[in-house]
Amino acid sequence: MTITEVREEENPPLIDPENDSRHRRIALFVEPSPFSYVSGYKNRFQNFIRYLREMGDEVMVVTTHEGVPQEFYGAKLVGSRSFPCPWYQNVPLSLALSPRIISQVSQFKPDIIHASSPGIMVFGALAIAKLLSVPIVMSYHTHVPVYIPRYTFSWLVKPMWLIIKFLHRAADLTLVPSAAIARDLQEAKVTSANKIRLWNKGVDSESFHPRYRSHEMRLRLSNGEPEKPLIIHVGRVGVEKSLDFLKSVMDRLPEARIAFIGDGPYREELEKLFTGMPAVFTGMLQGEELSKAYASGDVFVMPSESETLGLVVLEAMSSGIPVVGARAGGIPDIIPAEQEGKTGFLFTPGDTEDCMRKLVPLLENKELRETIGKAAREEMENYDWKAASKTIRNEQYEAAIWFWRKKRAEALGPLQWLTERLFPSPAINFR
Repeated sequence: MTITEVREEENPPLIDPENDSRHRRIALFVEPSPFSYVSGYKNRFQNFIRYLREMGDEVMVVTTHEGVPQEFYGAKLVGSRSFPCPWYQNVPLSLALSPRIISQVSQFKPDIIHASSPGIMVFGALAIAKLLSVPIVMSYHTHVPVYIPRYTFSWLVKPMWLIIKFLHRAADLTLVPSAAIARDLQEAKVTSANKIRLWNKGVDSESFHPRYRSHEMRLRLSNGEPEKPLIIHVGRVGVEKSLDFLKSVMDRLPEARIAFIGDGPYREELEKLFTGMPAVFTGMLQGEELSKAYASGDVFVMPSESETLGLVVLEAMSSGIPVVGARAGGIPDIIPAEQEGKTGFLFTPGDTEDCMRKLVPLLENKELRETIGKAAREEMENYDWKAASKTIRNEQYEAAIWFWRKKRAEALGPLQWLTERLFPSPAINFR
């Protein structure tokens, strides 16, 4: 098989995701750490670990060593020495292939290995899976080919696609956070279409709730002007998030205020860009402070074109505030075409005029904001992390195991044929 070919395979038998009570031993390789690195998949993996443990599974988490807690829902936690990503110093990377880690994973005896991708650690996870002869699932969280032109040389995009194809064709199943990313991987022929499965979105609708709306927090976010229209953005402050686009938006809204909640390598440059403008940079907020920040804004604007899921969009909607987001990445999966104008609004990426057409009516009309915010909240109550975790555990992991067994049988077939020819079984006479 050449690098441009992908062979379609038959599908595993249908499995009822509600009825699989077998306890498993699951080794998760997550890079960077879901405990210390603030990113879209932090809540995803933390909730996943929590619900796997509630379902009775033994869980080992191998991750970068920074900020690994002493305990997390009874999972076995293993830190691997890391180094900073050359193009994004805030992202720690690790191969996780030391004799210590190989020994610990081997002693754990996993039934399945699940690794985040792309990255460096996924190579270590793949090597260990092959060494121990266990199935491996890879979940694709960062759309690196989109990021590359913003951080380094555009000619690296093609080699990156080749690396992604190598990894995911070696995996028994690929999980993606949105249908848009699934389409991108299918169009790039990363792996067989039937081996790309959706990891359903979820949101903590209790932690992100309209009841957290706070006058004190609004004072802070608006720099003491709570009566002014307040736009908020929550997320990592990186150049790939297209946050400079919001400068052109704010230039046209002299009465509005904007608050950036989050931190990242682009923060200093972004603060310089907004010098002299009514903008507040809070840095990273967590817990109830973060819940209050979401609920205390008027409109959440998401200009990023590279979101694989857009977890912050889910959290904003769960907090009962309307979202105006770029029609790109995973965001249209959250606000599909039939819901536009009902649970939120989408604009053409990079189109200031289109963004203003969606944003200005919300800022000027409190009743419209409340109507959209209430509908968004009701929609988010349908998304549950526990149900999403159960589907991965009972349905997608079973599919991965089925593909793995099928691959093994195909690989052993010629050897079995040769053995039968060289050492035929003696005929048995029953007379």
